[in-house]
Amino acid sequence: MVRALISVGLLMMLLLLRLESERFAAAEYDEPGNRFHRGFWTRLAWYSLGLLFLIGIYNVHPSPRDVLYLVGGHRTDILLYGLALAGVGIAQAAAFAWLRYGCLRFPTPMAYPGAAINSVATAILDEAVFRGALLGVTVVLGFPPAIAILVETIVYVLVTRAAAPGRHPYVFVLEAGLGLAGGWVTLATGGIGAAILGHSVTSFAVFVFTGHAGQVTRSGLEPEEIEWLRRPPVGWQEVPRTGVSLRPAPAGQVPRTLVGHGAEPRGMDDQAARVQLASRMALVEPRNLELLRSLPPEPILAEPQNLIPPEPEAPEPEALEPEAVEL
Repeated sequence: MVRALISVGLLMMLLLLRLESERFAAAEYDEPGNRFHRGFWTRLAWYSLGLLFLIGIYNVHPSPRDVLYLVGGHRTDILLYGLALAGVGIAQAAAFAWLRYGCLRFPTPMAYPGAAINSVATAILDEAVFRGALLGVTVVLGFPPAIAILVETIVYVLVTRAAAPGRHPYVFVLEAGLGLAGGWVTLATGGIGAAILGHSVTSFAVFVFTGHAGQVTRSGLEPEEIEWLRRPPVGWQEVPRTGVSLRPAPAGQVPRTLVGHGAEPRGMDDQAARVQLASRMALVEPRNLELLRSLPPEPILAEPQNLIPPEPEAPEPEALEPEAVEL
C-alpha cells in the first residue's frame, strides 16, 4: 500500500512537470518564439527529470507492467496499431496544413533533428504518464474502461493547456484525439508501445507540415501573413512623398516643387486596421523562411520628374532686314 501511494506521489510530480513544460521550452512549446528563450540543455533537463520520475514509479510500484501498463506490448500489436495511428496522424496533419496555409509549410532542414528528439521524448513521457500510469490508476479505482479513457483525456487536455486563449482550435482537437486514441490502443494492446509510436509520428508530422511543434497560430498571425498585410494590395502603386517638380525650371534655377503632398497608401481601411494590430505584436521568428523568401520583392518605383507637361517654347522672332530707303 505504501509503495502504491509513493507511486501516486511520483505521478503527481510528473503531472506538475508536464504542466510547467513551457518554462523548459519543451514538448509543444519547443518554438523559436518561446517567451522563456530556453536552449537545448534546458529541454534535456526536462526530459531527464521526467525519465527519472518514470523510473521511480516503475521500481516502486508493485505491479507497474500489469496495473500501470508500463510495458511496450506485443511486437505485432505495436506495429499494427501504432502504424495505423501514425498513418491517420500524418493524413490529418497534412490536411490541416493545406486548409490552414494552402500548402505544406516545410521547415528548414536544420530544425528537423531537434524536432524529432522532442517529438519522441515527449511522446514517451506523455504516454507513460497519461495512457500508462494515470489510466492504470483510474482502472484500478473501479472506473469502466470508457470512463477511464475519458478521464485521462480530460486531464491531458487540461495539463497541456490545449484550450488556452490564443491557441488554435486545432490544437485542442489534436490533443483530445491523441488522448482518446492512445487510451483505447493502450487498453487493446495491454501496453503503451503502439501509443508512443502513433504519438511521436503524429507530432513530428505536425511539425513538418506546419513548422510548429504545437503552437499553431490563428489565421493572419504567421510572419509571412503579416508581411503580406504590410504591403499594399496587388495592383496598387505607392506615391512617393518626396518633392515633385511642377515644370522644368530655366537654366541655373532650382525647380519649384510640392513637398509632402504625396499620399502614403495603407490599403483598404480594414486592412490598415489589421496591419496596425499586427505591428503591435511581437513577430515570432519563423522556423520556415522559405515562404518568406518566396514573396515577390516590392516594386521600386522611379521618382517622377514631371507631373505637368512642359509648356511649349515660343518660337524666336525672325530678324527683320532693314529696307533700303531712297533719298
